[in-house]
Amino acid sequence: MTLLAIGILVVFFISALPFFDFGKYALNIGADPATGAAIELPGGHGPFLPFGVYGVLAAMPFAVWLFLAIEQLPLAAEESADPKRDMPKGIMLGMFTLIALGFLVLLFNPSIPIERQIADASGALTTVHGAFALGTSGEPILDGFRVIFRTEAANALALAAVTGLVASFHAIIFAYGRQIYSLSRAGYFPHFLSVTHGEHKTPNIALIAGGLVGLAVMLVVWFAMGGEAAGSFIGGVLLNMAVFGAMFSYLLQGLTFIQLRRRFPNIERPYRSPVGVAGAALTVIIALVTIGFQLADPIYRTGVIGVAIWYALAILYFAAYGRKTLVLSPEEEFAVKHREGAAPV
Repeated sequence: MTLLAIGILVVFFISALPFFDFGKYALNIGADPATGAAIELPGGHGPFLPFGVYGVLAAMPFAVWLFLAIEQLPLAAEESADPKRDMPKGIMLGMFTLIALGFLVLLFNPSIPIERQIADASGALTTVHGAFALGTSGEPILDGFRVIFRTEAANALALAAVTGLVASFHAIIFAYGRQIYSLSRAGYFPHFLSVTHGEHKTPNIALIAGGLVGLAVMLVVWFAMGGEAAGSFIGGVLLNMAVFGAMFSYLLQGLTFIQLRRRFPNIERPYRSPVGVAGAALTVIIALVTIGFQLADPIYRTGVIGVAIWYALAILYFAAYGRKTLVLSPEEEFAVKHREGAAPV
């Protein structure tokens, strides 16, 4: 399914070449001198960054979706025959694929003659074009398809491309199963969640439990809020909670990386990051900046509050129950074993 989605995007990139005009369509956004709001430049050829560096930073909370969950691949290390070889190869291949496809979509989609009708301040319909039109679209890639292909063909291609999202869902399902299993094995969750399948040795109980919890949350939201409001909440707030939680985890991962390099500089590392502590420090800075803009964005703020409530409940659970049932995880056993060789802090 992932290869199908990639193939459709490649067809789109090639088909868009005869329509491509980066200066006219992609650079048709400017800033109103009086209000600072985005305006369309009819002739295009506007500034590359109409809102400066601030505009780039403000877009970072939404850019997270280009690479979200790529860090979940190491959870498959225990299933890999040769994790020392397979994990770095898989992560690098996934990262380069995401970077290439994300760049090409951002290059080609705004650079073709997309048109949309929107209501202006007086309520009258007006036609907007290019990148400015995409800024008002709820389905930007489909709008790009419609420029090149007939509407029916565009809809079919978009539907096929969306199937690539199913692969993302599979990755998320795999990730939450491994996470629940690991937390249960370490004693944070009830121990029955770390029971594996008798034949396949997969964490089937954790997978089923995680799926049931997710389904229960969505059903409660759906029946409590009803219809369209529930859909907006699930598609907005819950997904924004996931993004904020991911950025918080990136922050902690970067800090942990730096701390491990300081305290255990000489332990054997099957894979050493080519960017080292400097890359981890840059990750921490980017995560902090992104979190800051998430807090400032009203769209994200509700999701941030939801994550804070979830964290508070998790801390209460740990204080009341989890801390009494902890056992050393393989990672903690490793840390204890090498503690005597740690560098002084």
